[in-house]
Amino acid sequence: SERLFVEMADVMAAEGWRDAGYEYVCIDDCWMAPRRDEHGRLQADPKRFPSGIRKLADYVHSKGLKLGIYSDVGNKTCAGFPGSYNYYDLDAQTFASWGIDLLKFDGCNSGTLELLAEGYRRMSLALNKTGRSIVYSCEWPFYLRPVQQPNYTEIKQYCNHWRNFFDVYDSWRSIKSILDWTALHQDSIVKIAGPGGWNDPDMASRLVIGNFGLSWDQSVTQMAMWAIMAAPLFMSNDLRHISPEAKRLLQNKEVIAINQDPLGKQGYQITKDKNFELWERPLSGRAYAVAVLNQQEIGGPQNFTFSLTFLGNGLACNPACSVRQVLPASKDWGVYIWVSSLSVEVNPTGTVLLKV
Repeated sequence: SERLFVEMADVMAAEGWRDAGYEYVCIDDCWMAPRRDEHGRLQADPKRFPSGIRKLADYVHSKGLKLGIYSDVGNKTCAGFPGSYNYYDLDAQTFASWGIDLLKFDGCNSGTLELLAEGYRRMSLALNKTGRSIVYSCEWPFYLRPVQQPNYTEIKQYCNHWRNFFDVYDSWRSIKSILDWTALHQDSIVKIAGPGGWNDPDMASRLVIGNFGLSWDQSVTQMAMWAIMAAPLFMSNDLRHISPEAKRLLQNKEVIAINQDPLGKQGYQITKDKNFELWERPLSGRAYAVAVLNQQEIGGPQNFTFSLTFLGNGLACNPACSVRQVLPASKDWGVYIWVSSLSVEVNPTGTVLLKV
């Protein structure tokens, strides 16, 4: 309901979320009335959004935040509400007139793959035609993938970020499956990411930190790995009831700076050794973010040792480099020469995030 979004915007402005860089409050499916109005326009559910979306957008903007909304490329949304098929221009104009700043555009009920692709292209052009700056979040590759390899070059021409994999759930199994999928497909997806267009690991990169399903170490892993993957950071949680630890992790300025690095290159897995994975992400200023992930689910902390020559094709630490640990806690490790090895102790299902 509108009250929920008003309260969430209040918390985001008052409790440091906006200042940490979280600026969009996004409404998902089910916000609409079951039918369009007499002019064919989408309308908000009158019981749950009695003041209408324009009023809500004005309120969210007054807090220095932006409002996101949801629609679908097909004739019905995933939950069965009116979709945008045959209404792309009208819906884009409606969203712009309401002051919307982001559109998550789902892919249910779209008929054929041709209609799906055409719908994503048409909504992109329709949004641009409004003259309002609206982030365009697509689910295009996810709906293509069972049948054909997505053309990411084309998708990036039309979308600002695009979803590649199943919905994230509040569970370690879900986080692990997203990381496994990303590593398996990194050759086709990493190179396309960059300013203006990003890979979404799941449905709009949802961070489930601060809910119920992840342990502390698993929460650290999600935050670290989403930063390595250059994933847009969207939280799916209730900020009114979040633990101080989860809040500190989600607002960690050093991790957010890695995630938002201006070079805009997505990270990738460079080696896998038994239960350990080593990932790196090139950053601006010739730096690298490095993540050591321990996939083991039982037992205690384990050590992983690797040579610094592994990083950045041997160039990350040539002739020497400083190493700083960012997660799980921030500390300086000092200066190392090119041929040194690093030994990292990592908890089961945990990650150590370093900046080299």
